[in-house]
Amino acid sequence: MVAESSPRRRTGGRSAVVLMSIRKAVEELIAEQGSDAVTIPMVAERAGVNHSSIYRRWGDARTMINDLATYRLDPDRGLPDTGDLRADLTAWAQELISHYSVPVNAALLRGGAAAAGESESDCLRDRRTEAAGFAARPGSNFSGDDVIDRLVAPIIYRVIFLPWTLSEVDARTYVDELCNRSA
Repeated sequence: MVAESSPRRRTGGRSAVVLMSIRKAVEELIAEQGSDAVTIPMVAERAGVNHSSIYRRWGDARTMINDLATYRLDPDRGLPDTGDLRADLTAWAQELISHYSVPVNAALLRGGAAAAGESESDCLRDRRTEAAGFAARPGSNFSGDDVIDRLVAPIIYRVIFLPWTLSEVDARTYVDELCNRSA
């Protein structure tokens, strides 16, 4: 029998379970107490993991919250692509509205934005990439920044400052403004 010369790699298993319990703990704590009150020791206790595991992965609570806020809206998900740019933008905007209408998702966004400080949050970076993708599609007469300014920003403003008004938002209004002002 030949001994293995390199250590075996772990394929997820326990690590995936630990990560899931940490994410769940962060979401619960933010929903209960707000993102400013969340600490790594609180998360570790709620998740049933050693706090050193959390510190090793994220370093501090702000970085952890920023990372988990980005996780909630998966940047690797497929974006609408039916060939109708207005319909795709409307579906994307509605996805954002629906996602952030869930209180814990809105709290994670606020926490992630606060954690980013003066830096660009991971969430904004992901939305910029998506916006640039829409701007590069055939029939587009706007830039990625136009998409951020006229479509994403009004939604995120409401999420952060007026969350109770999200149900009143009609994604088509923002898409029409983007497409008509850019024409």
